[in-house]
Amino acid sequence: MDISISTPCAPGDAPITERRSGAPIFGALDLGTNNCRLMLGVPSSNGFRVIESFSRSVGLGEGLAETGQLAECAMDRAMDALRSCAGRLSRYRLSGLTAVATEACRRATNGQDFLARVRQQTGLDIRIISGREEAELTLESCSPLLRNAGSRALVFDIGGGSTEIAWVRLDAGAPTLISYVSLPFGVMTLRACTEHTCFTEDGFNTMVETVEEKLWEFEDIHRIGREINRDGGVRLLGTSGTITTVASVALKLPRYRRPLVDGIILPGEEADQAVESLRAMGRNGLANHPCIGEDRADLVLPGCAIFAAIRSVWPTPEVGVADRGLREGILLRQIRGGRRKDSRRGCGGGVLQTSIAASPAG
Repeated sequence: MDISISTPCAPGDAPITERRSGAPIFGALDLGTNNCRLMLGVPSSNGFRVIESFSRSVGLGEGLAETGQLAECAMDRAMDALRSCAGRLSRYRLSGLTAVATEACRRATNGQDFLARVRQQTGLDIRIISGREEAELTLESCSPLLRNAGSRALVFDIGGGSTEIAWVRLDAGAPTLISYVSLPFGVMTLRACTEHTCFTEDGFNTMVETVEEKLWEFEDIHRIGREINRDGGVRLLGTSGTITTVASVALKLPRYRRPLVDGIILPGEEADQAVESLRAMGRNGLANHPCIGEDRADLVLPGCAIFAAIRSVWPTPEVGVADRGLREGILLRQIRGGRRKDSRRGCGGGVLQTSIAASPAG
């Protein structure tokens, strides 16, 4: 399957054994607060072709909000998934591999110790990235969806342990990051703070208000609301399981279909109504919904609360939806870096070797 830069592949566990002879193979591993994800791809004419993809829910951030540390049971689950990733990677001769960890390892006092164990037991050298780098990589994967989107964009990624929001300039060629904020709220951390109160009216509204407080600090600095009211406006673009779920409900899909979701522009009112529909389902309804399921039932409404806060502070007429993120951005950056090296060498066969250091980013 060929994946263009404008349509990177969907997450999932769909290994493909076919390899293209002589093509450089690049890998991206994302160890997040809730999921461990791997993607391998080879360059194509305008993007990359996925040859293997893996995703597993590991709940690495379980208990982190209460203790400040990664729990042993959570580390064991993550280690099992990482061993699986290492086994898959061993079947390929890679031209580049970038392996990163995000908010759970950023926040945990034992995050570095855990990554040292990972390196010792699996050989995987995983680097903790900053919230800014996470936002930049997400923007890299989503930038094709921002063509013809006006002069500014607000790109948000609701993760398991944090939410990255990027304020982006679009009228200077390639999308340029003006500023970003990394909120200490993700679907897992917000759920841990509220238990099951998200299923009540007061509990949900409290979550929204908590997130809004942080968003207003960013708004006071950048006056994004003023830009929304100007000609050309602001494109609000979301990438995460939350926003793709909202889109699925808005479209009334009987099951999730990425081609119908990735890149869609929803009227703001339809997105808001989809959030209300999700709230009305209750936990059992969410667990039984074919686009959600039991594993994600407790995470949907915390994500919806974060999204509702974003919509409250920045009520754009439309909301863009992206089913792509960190892995795709990592792959595209490696591939583009390899092509630049080839161009400087004046040849077509150079490869990119990516060095990974297990040290925290600032």
